[in-house]
Amino acid sequence: MALRESEAIVLRTYPMREADLLVILFTRAEGKVRGVARSAKKSKRRFGGALEPLTYVRAFYDVKEGQELARLDACDVLESPLASEVSYARAVALGHIAELLDELLPDREANDAIFRLTLSVLHVLTGPEVWMPVTYFELWLTRLVGFLPELSECIVCGRNLNGSRAYFHALADGLMCADDERLASSEMSSESRALAAQMFRTPVENFARTPWPKAQCADLRKFLVQTLQRHIEKKLVTAGMLEKGEL
Repeated sequence: MALRESEAIVLRTYPMREADLLVILFTRAEGKVRGVARSAKKSKRRFGGALEPLTYVRAFYDVKEGQELARLDACDVLESPLASEVSYARAVALGHIAELLDELLPDREANDAIFRLTLSVLHVLTGPEVWMPVTYFELWLTRLVGFLPELSECIVCGRNLNGSRAYFHALADGLMCADDERLASSEMSSESRALAAQMFRTPVENFARTPWPKAQCADLRKFLVQTLQRHIEKKLVTAGMLEKGEL
C-alpha cells in the first residue's frame, strides 16, 4: 500500500515498548492521526528531531483498514520550535497549544481553518512573550470548534452588553448583564471584549509588536478556559501551569 503524505503538526509522543513511540499528529489532510513510529528512539535518519512537540513536518504514514494506529514511516522537518530559544514560558505556551488541540480535535477529521490558525500562532510564538499568542489561539480555537457564545449580549435576558458591565460563571454558557449576574461570577471588562472583537478582524501578526502583559485579557482567558473545560469535562493541565507560573 502506498504511503500517505501530509503536512502535520506533532502534538504529543509517548513511549511504546523499548524503542517505539506513539505519536499524535494533527495532519492537514486527515486531522488528528495516532501512529506508531517504529524504533524512533534509535533511528535518527528517519526522525531525528522531527517528533518534538509542535514541530511542523511533512509526515509519511500508512493506515491499514481496521487498525486504529497508523504506521509512521518518516517525518521531514518543515519548521521546528527548537529553531528559537525555548524559555520556560514558551515551553508551557507550546504545551498548552498542543494540549488544546489534542483534547478538542476529533480523530480523523480534517480542519484546515484550525491547522492554519495553529501555524500562524506558532510563527509569532518565538520568544518569551506568550500572552498575546495564547489569548489569540484560545479565542479563535473556541470559536472554530463551536463553543464560543455571543459576547455582546446577555444569555439570560438578551440585553446588549456593549457599553455595559458583563459577567461570567464557570457553569454558564455565556455572559450575563449586571441584573442577571450569578453568585460567584467573574467580570469581563469592556476592554477585553473590545480586544476579542478586534482579534476576530485582525491577523495575529498585527499584534506581534504590541506590549501584552499577563494582566491584559486575563479575564477573557479565564472565560475561554472555563468554557473549554466545561465542554471537554476535564481540567486543562497547561492552563493551570500558565496562570500559576511566573511567566
